Amino acid sequence: MNTPHPDLTVSLRGEQAEVAVITLNRPAKRNALNDGLILAIRDAFQNLPQSVRAAVVDGTGEHFCAGLDLSELSERDASDGVFHSRMWHAALECVEKGNVPVVAALHGAVVGGGLELASACHIRVADETTFYALPEGTRGIFVGGGGAVRVPKLIGAARMTDMMLTGRVYNAADGERIGLAQYLVPTGTALEKAVELATRIASNARMTNFALMHALPRIAEQPADHGLFTEALMASIAQSAPEAKERVQAFLQGKAAKVKKD
Repeated sequence: MNTPHPDLTVSLRGEQAEVAVITLNRPAKRNALNDGLILAIRDAFQNLPQSVRAAVVDGTGEHFCAGLDLSELSERDASDGVFHSRMWHAALECVEKGNVPVVAALHGAVVGGGLELASACHIRVADETTFYALPEGTRGIFVGGGGAVRVPKLIGAARMTDMMLTGRVYNAADGERIGLAQYLVPTGTALEKAVELATRIASNARMTNFALMHALPRIAEQPADHGLFTEALMASIAQSAPEAKERVQAFLQGKAAKVKKD
């Protein structure tokens, strides 16, 4: 599968092309994000083939993404700045609230806008070379790609404030410890692990994946009584799907694998 942007590639994996690997391809720029690349990410997620049930975001070269391409940062008045930020919001919304769960394969720099992109994914796998930073605070600017909303949900507002006020850099182990990644793997294996997870995710019932992407984050932000009501509705919808009924019957008939300790 090809995309019209030279700095983004999309490839399909799996026996039924059920996993899409979306790769940032600007290694000379440490995969820094310009407007064209952000729009290409949006378009890629909006136009995934029907066969795709999970996706992986990766970066070519030594780094996942070093953030906004400051060499292309133009001076904007306040209104232009708002519209530019909202363009990023809309693009990364296609990652977070699209049709399929997304796994980020992290290595090297996950900085600024790169961390904003990673935080829009549902699962983050980091290898031992990964490091995280939000240098906007020390550069006289502020996050504008959704980081102020997504990153505190991962690590808390206090830790994000510290990162921006002081320029603090987290290494891979500390990043996994505070919640920037859910998996920490040996150097050079993040993509392999991310594809493995995406393949497993792709085998889930589609409505269950949809509920985890779209309902669970909303439930987490609702008052408890509202959240419990939403949960009841979502559980009823999910279990009524034909695919869910088949899976439950397979379990009851002893045809489904039982949960085992790794």
